[in-house]
Amino acid sequence: MRNQSYSAFKEPTLLQALVPLVVLIIALATSVYLFGEDSSYGPNQIALWVAAGVAMIIGFINNYRWEDIEEGIKEGISVALGALLIILAVGSLIGTWLLSGTVPTMIYFGLELLSPNWFYAASALICGIIALAIGSSWTTAATIGVALMGVAAGMGLSPAITAGAVVSGAYFGDKMSPLSDTTNLAPAVAGTELFAHIRYMFYTAGPAYLLALIIFAILGLNTDANASALQLERMQLELTNAYNIGWEMLVPLLILLYLAATRKPALPTVFFGALLGGVWAVIFQGEVITRLAGDDSAVASLKMVWMALTDGIVVETGNAELDSLLSGGGMSSMLNTVWLILSAMTFGAVVEKIGLLQRLIAGLLGFVKTTGNLIASTLLTCFGANLLTADQYMAIVIPGRMYREEYMKRDLDARVLSRTLEDSGTLTSALIPWNTCGAFMMGTLAVSPLEYAPFAFFNWLTPLIAMVYGYTGMRILRRPTATDATPTATANAN
Repeated sequence: MRNQSYSAFKEPTLLQALVPLVVLIIALATSVYLFGEDSSYGPNQIALWVAAGVAMIIGFINNYRWEDIEEGIKEGISVALGALLIILAVGSLIGTWLLSGTVPTMIYFGLELLSPNWFYAASALICGIIALAIGSSWTTAATIGVALMGVAAGMGLSPAITAGAVVSGAYFGDKMSPLSDTTNLAPAVAGTELFAHIRYMFYTAGPAYLLALIIFAILGLNTDANASALQLERMQLELTNAYNIGWEMLVPLLILLYLAATRKPALPTVFFGALLGGVWAVIFQGEVITRLAGDDSAVASLKMVWMALTDGIVVETGNAELDSLLSGGGMSSMLNTVWLILSAMTFGAVVEKIGLLQRLIAGLLGFVKTTGNLIASTLLTCFGANLLTADQYMAIVIPGRMYREEYMKRDLDARVLSRTLEDSGTLTSALIPWNTCGAFMMGTLAVSPLEYAPFAFFNWLTPLIAMVYGYTGMRILRRPTATDATPTATANAN
């Protein structure tokens, strides 16, 4: 019966493939128009469900049964389950690290060491180095990134530009690290070797990152350093009044970075860091716990740590700006992010299950005549996959599988495909609010991707540079011929 059902499926038309996408765009635009910055806290989720419903109707028209679509939804959601669990663990980590003084200490020393004029560029550079060492843009944003957002608030700097700098640096380091999962996934899908892939990526990622640092430096030079310096001193004083500040508070951070760098699994690593933050809070922040719990007993301390893991903390110092910096976290703070991702994955799973995404890609291939068009089409497909499937892994795997044969037919080296997959599939994921990456960054940095996307210079400069290379022929490797044992390029790329 199962095989008979599948044999009855109809191939979707291009118009059918476009309808759910158009509905999604209209629904999301309406959501933003009606609810503004609050659209990510429920209205966008409904928009995704409406678009998924339209896609289901098309599936029914093409003889898909509800059981088939439901199976696809379950499979699609299962892809994101690991990420969802990590997101919840990150919420707990932020809660206990606020309670333990780890984040406040990072903010304090950041205010002391970072100049307001160079802050944006320094943030992108610091995040790039950390992400390169540990191979995770998410861990970098959830630790160093959270602290840098606090430092920016203390200096009176733009949270949107700061978030853009954090995302730019985190994704550059992640992209160039052999420890990164996506950096390993892209060459595996394309059929090339990891370190050859990384070296070849530098020709797009390197110039984009350098340009991003220059732009961040220019933006920083235009800040009001004198006004920021006054805010800096006041914030440092208030931090020392609210917490015990010291280098020992950074031990949970150092342990977490070590575990990440030694390739320990992400979920237990992050949750261990959250539990360690709770222990550090009991050891070093007894006065803070007593003030928040209203009791100095061991039971009150345990309850306070438990609440930090669950709902985060609420600090009341009398300074509203400081309170907003030191309050938050907890698993519950990530529930809206989880809701958004589940809704997006449901939509993505439906359009993939009934063949709409594949039909869109087939339609794009009909317009591909040159190498430049092929690379541009791959970049756009990866971005579209990030929009529709809401997952960067899907945005690498699906286009990679579908374009691999076309790249081979045109005698392009596999590294051209693997680099292009990362240039868009990995990097544009953080620019989409309902994508797992964009939702994570929004939940962690408390800035919507719609706000920081214009300032995530690295993430959108890289695909633009890749497109320029495609149309000019620069750094485009060819597969070896029978008389040539090594790949060639119009410019030396090795």
